[in-house]
Amino acid sequence: MRSSPSAWADHHLTGRALAGPLAVLLLATGSLPAAAAQAAASPPTQLAAPAAVIGPADMPPDPALIQALAQAMATEPDSGDHFDAQVWLLDMQSRLARRHLTAYPDRQSRLRLLQRVYVEARRVALPPALVLALIDVESRFHPAARSSVGARGLMQVMPFWKAEIGRPQDDLEDVATNLRYGCTILAHYLSRENGDWTRALARYNGSLGRTTYPEQVMAAWYHYWWVKR
Repeated sequence: MRSSPSAWADHHLTGRALAGPLAVLLLATGSLPAAAAQAAASPPTQLAAPAAVIGPADMPPDPALIQALAQAMATEPDSGDHFDAQVWLLDMQSRLARRHLTAYPDRQSRLRLLQRVYVEARRVALPPALVLALIDVESRFHPAARSSVGARGLMQVMPFWKAEIGRPQDDLEDVATNLRYGCTILAHYLSRENGDWTRALARYNGSLGRTTYPEQVMAAWYHYWWVKR
């Protein structure tokens, strides 16, 4: 998971600073954990970055996260047949089509991807549009993307997680597998950080103590993938 220059300029909707129509959307859809829902009522503020920056080397694998991943990967995938997602799928398909992605050149391939994103995000109570924003920042929707440090796939999952849960056979370039890992990891960090999106996203990126990456994901969410109701 990588960090890159922030496109955040107009809205400081990071961490505990979710407010306004975005907060209303998340509260209405039930996609925001209780701690984050409470934080959503606060006015937007600019967060000051902590002095210390904690990277992957400073964060040994969390036993609770290892257990959550093992359980998630041992669970059969959802069929993905969700009637309540049809409007969302069609809306997101149109947005994705405007990106002219080589990996998803036709409507059916885009719908299959979005259906899987929706299922995996909802399985762990994440907003599906937030997962799309993270994928947008991490891999630009290239399922075979690899970072300079070895992170792989749509959500740029590090391969060491496979060894941690005893599943070396898992293919992180497989869309369903990558999304199951990535969503489980992000949801765990969000719970650990009591709904603080800034800290949860920074943990996911391995840059706890910086706000650049969380701000970039939140900007993509708000400006492109957020569903206005």
